[in-house]
Amino acid sequence: MHAPLFSVAALTIAGSDSGGGAGLQADIKTFSALGVYGTSAVTCVTAQNPSGVSSIQALDPRTVMEQIRKVCEAFPIGAAKTGMLYSADIIRAVAAADIEMGIPVLVVDPVMVAASGARLLQADAVDALCSELLPTARVITPNLHEAEIILGRSVSTEAELRAAAREIGEKYDIACVLKGGPLGGDRMIDVLFDEGEETVFMGPRIEARESHGCGCAFSAALTAYLARGLLLADAVREAKDFVAGALEHAHRLGAHQPLHFFWNASLRGPF
Repeated sequence: MHAPLFSVAALTIAGSDSGGGAGLQADIKTFSALGVYGTSAVTCVTAQNPSGVSSIQALDPRTVMEQIRKVCEAFPIGAAKTGMLYSADIIRAVAAADIEMGIPVLVVDPVMVAASGARLLQADAVDALCSELLPTARVITPNLHEAEIILGRSVSTEAELRAAAREIGEKYDIACVLKGGPLGGDRMIDVLFDEGEETVFMGPRIEARESHGCGCAFSAALTAYLARGLLLADAVREAKDFVAGALEHAHRLGAHQPLHFFWNASLRGPF
């Protein structure tokens, strides 16, 4: 008798990317690639592709909350992640649902601005994210720009990156994985601050034509590995490796070069 394909599920609470390269579509692809059953609660519907976002329609917060309830009632959710939440009301609904349903591990990817410049989190929702959602979460995964918004100051050096990860972690009593890709140079540096300890992850910078969806894929991979029971530092390391592979194996599809989410499957090649 064959063992079941999935023994644990993960939940993404995020916006829909009609181009399929980011958002909940990227999350579910990542969950599946890493052997975790993917479920979703849609927060917004967007019209977008890797070149930009042309339209955003937010769902009623009550509908978002009810999606989370129904998923958690039906499946063994080992971990959940948030992506694009857009409004303070949706954030409050997600925080309430997280507490109500007792989600074991919550990963917050504080999606604020698209690579194209489109605003994906309303300005008045940042306070709600920090004061109402972060207290319910295990880890936050900001990029450099998102960390600057949360802290209200610029971060431009490796020393400032490390200090920022510590400050976010201590201020909100949460583990923080701060991604330092925008610092430039020929190496990538990310910093994990968790319960007073700092872990620095370094690796070569991968030359890629596009990076659309990398942040979503990283936080989704981190969520999948945590759902499977890995310790946080190990899950961060594995998630970084997964995204690096997805970038390295990306291939042209039409006018773009999307991530290859299933690069690690036994059958390599096109989607």
